[in-house]
Amino acid sequence: MAELPALSKREREIMDIVFARGSVTVSDLLSEMSDPPTRSALRSLLTILEDKGHLQHGKQGREFTYRPTIARQEAGRSALSRAIHTFFSGSLGKALAAHLSDPGASYSEEELRSISEFIESKRKEHTRTASSLSTQTPPSPKSKS
Repeated sequence: MAELPALSKREREIMDIVFARGSVTVSDLLSEMSDPPTRSALRSLLTILEDKGHLQHGKQGREFTYRPTIARQEAGRSALSRAIHTFFSGSLGKALAAHLSDPGASYSEEELRSISEFIESKRKEHTRTASSLSTQTPPSPKSKS
């Protein structure tokens, strides 16, 4: 899927609520948002989110319901990819190093083990792929008659 456009702080707040609930109405959002905008301003934000491809709506009774177009994890991958490209010149290693070296962050032993195991599985996968590519024989050149 193509990368979705970036979100403003207010749009992220709306999407957090939509992801948490699965489907929302304008009334739902107004009751859950911190310092909610006016009803008409919120409708405008929802239209912008639809135009950006983040939301779709349907009608339920007298109200529109809004739901995400993609899963939260997929949206997160898209946002993370954008951040890595923007702030770390596309380097996952630099991004991970910056995150793990943050003195204010703390990680459980389980999180660190999980990260380590994931990296090791990717390393093995990469080695297998590289190995299989190097053992393939190139096609023989056609002989001239």
